[in-house]
Amino acid sequence: MIKYDLIYAVVNRGFADEVMTAAKSAGAFGGTVVNARGSGTNEMQQFFGTVIQPEKEIVMILTEREKRNAIMEAICRDAGLSKPGKGVCFSMPVDAVSGIRSLKEREDAERIANEQANAETDKNTPCVRE
Repeated sequence: MIKYDLIYAVVNRGFADEVMTAAKSAGAFGGTVVNARGSGTNEMQQFFGTVIQPEKEIVMILTEREKRNAIMEAICRDAGLSKPGKGVCFSMPVDAVSGIRSLKEREDAERIANEQANAETDKNTPCVRE
C-alpha cells in the first residue's frame, strides 16, 4: 500500500516561500526547493534579440497520502496557483521511502521537547500563593 505522495509546485522565482507557508499551514513539515527555468513557447521572450527564459522554482513536498489533498488545496488557494499563469501543482505516488523519521517519531519528539520546555518554564516561574 502506498503511504506517501510527492507534491510538486512549479512557480515563478521568488514564490517558493509562499508555497511552503501555505503547505505548512495545511500540515506539511517541510520541502525542498529546486531552481529551474521555463521553456514553454509562451514564456520565452525576445529582449534585444536574445531569448530570455523565465526562472522558476520547483517545490517538492513529501507527505502522507491522507494529507496530500489538504496541502495541495492550501497551496492553490494561498499561493495563488488557482490563477492563470501563476504556476502548477501536481502529485505523484511514492512507493518506497528511506531516510526519514516516521511522523509518529517526529510527533513524539515534538511532544517531549514541548514538555521539557514547559517544565523548564515552570521551574523558573516563582510560586506565588495567596
